[in-house]
Amino acid sequence: MEIRYLRLIKAIVEEGSITRAMDVLHLSQSALSYQLKEAELQVGTLVFYRRNKKLILTPVGKKLYAVANKVIKELDSAESEIKKMMNGENGVIRISTECYTSYHWLPAVLKKFKGEFPNVEIEIVFEATHRPIEKLIEGKLDLAITSNPEQIEQIEFVQLFSDEMLAVVCNHHPWANREYVEAEDFQDVSLIIHSLPLDTVSIFRTQLTPKGINPKKLIVLPLTEASIELVKANMGVIVLANWALQPYLNDEIKAIKINPEGFFRQQYIARIRNRDYPVYFDYFIKFLREEIKLDTHTIMN
Repeated sequence: MEIRYLRLIKAIVEEGSITRAMDVLHLSQSALSYQLKEAELQVGTLVFYRRNKKLILTPVGKKLYAVANKVIKELDSAESEIKKMMNGENGVIRISTECYTSYHWLPAVLKKFKGEFPNVEIEIVFEATHRPIEKLIEGKLDLAITSNPEQIEQIEFVQLFSDEMLAVVCNHHPWANREYVEAEDFQDVSLIIHSLPLDTVSIFRTQLTPKGINPKKLIVLPLTEASIELVKANMGVIVLANWALQPYLNDEIKAIKINPEGFFRQQYIARIRNRDYPVYFDYFIKFLREEIKLDTHTIMN
């Protein structure tokens, strides 16, 4: 059985309710219920009895709970020992992203990471922002955050999370009352993007360029705050990830789905395949994934 299922069972029992277990595990109710069903399918029988909206351990569940306590305690102890070993080692992690808005996650990650690994320095290489994979291959980066997993033999891509991209317009814009827009609609608007080249811009790379669509006007503006002001003035449309948009949502702007099924972008950590990375790199990726889950969980709720 996967460790996450053992942690799930342990959290439900010890927190005493689904709601508190959701908070501890940073899961939505639907995600928690789905994982519990998966766990029971894996075991082949019920782990909990459902009685009056309460979950009560079955005999099998009691056995799994005992196993969870033992296994998780050993794992946490091993992680703690590894961290202590790594604290005495000096090192550097050079990181960049392909989009300036992605740096939104890094401060909280850096704070947590430095608390565990005070002798490992984190260098954010801003000049590699628009070409992080190239810089990774050149040896000028150790890790790159990207949404464009190119087929490159020496690069390994590790999934982080998926985010939804939304079209943002002012509440007087013709799109404001629409349920969704499609790629063809963008040829009639002024589109605001953060940077060039266009093959680094998700909406172009995956939606517009493959269909030969060019907006009526292209505005390159690297600052999200300034871009939102242009949107409010009905001077253009911008496409942003749901988490990046959240701080700016108000009565003056609307977020519109792209395509009936939505437009989703997968984020990855890229690293050199078969390179012998120190253990603290794995912890940095773990902390980054945890921070992103916290961030997107807060936004969706």
